[in-house]
Amino acid sequence: MAGSKTKFEQFVINKVREKRLENNLSQDDLALMLDLSRGYIGQVESPNHPAKYNMNHINHLAKEFKCSPKDFFPDKPTIENLKKRKIRAGK
Repeated sequence: MAGSKTKFEQFVINKVREKRLENNLSQDDLALMLDLSRGYIGQVESPNHPAKYNMNHINHLAKEFKCSPKDFFPDKPTIENLKKRKIRAGK
């Protein structure tokens, strides 16, 4: 499971990639925009690496692409199979 991303995370990554390509931007261009390395953008776009964008990245991208941060998110919640943790009483 190492390196896998949730459906929600992959949706966001796909939206960012879509916007990047619509604007004829390379991974290098996006990296400069976000003050990240090109390698990091490649890792984010790779389904085999755990790297992903954070909320600050999404906010900055929304400013750069002149859109709303919510444009990067799905309209409805995704169905995920997340690990459930047991809650201990008294904590």
